[in-house]
Amino acid sequence: MTTDVRTQTEGPRSKRRVILDAAIDNFGELGFEQSKWATIADQVGIGQTALYHYFESKVHCLLTIMSTELERSLALTRKVIAEHDDHEATLRAAAAAAYQGTPREALQARILLSHQDLLITPRKSKREEAERQAARELVRAVETEWASMLRRGMDAGAFADRDEKQMARLVLGLINSIWRWYRPAGPKSLSQISDDVVEACIRIVT
Repeated sequence: MTTDVRTQTEGPRSKRRVILDAAIDNFGELGFEQSKWATIADQVGIGQTALYHYFESKVHCLLTIMSTELERSLALTRKVIAEHDDHEATLRAAAAAAYQGTPREALQARILLSHQDLLITPRKSKREEAERQAARELVRAVETEWASMLRRGMDAGAFADRDEKQMARLVLGLINSIWRWYRPAGPKSLSQISDDVVEACIRIVT
């Protein structure tokens, strides 16, 4: 259902991507509650009513942003796994890849981390619920990719033999946690933070 709705609103003249970009900027910088739907409409150059052609609510838009970030994370993980054979090198590359996006993608990751509780409770709206379910499936897919990657390393003796699902969640929790406090103007660059996190991930699994 989610795919059908997206297809219907992604024609050549669609403003869906522009709306999402404006929403990411607002939700990421100001916070979801402080961001105004009307402000996003003004920035995109359409009437507020026209937003509902693409997203039936601000929450629907938020859930779509979360799904988009999860899709990006899953694609990056699969790409890294396909490109590496060495188990430690694969883990290092997968962890580092999380920090190699654009500034807007960093905001998108912050939004996902800040609103994960939204994925727990079913939504009354069909479109919101479809997007929530899509996001939950993507969370499971990401965790499965990481758990499988770690299990292969464990079986090869590169990593300590533990519960791979739990270890995947620990590693992903560490990687994602920096979006709660990282700011571009902070004392450490994202590259420096990435180096620290990668080394910490290696310590967790070895």
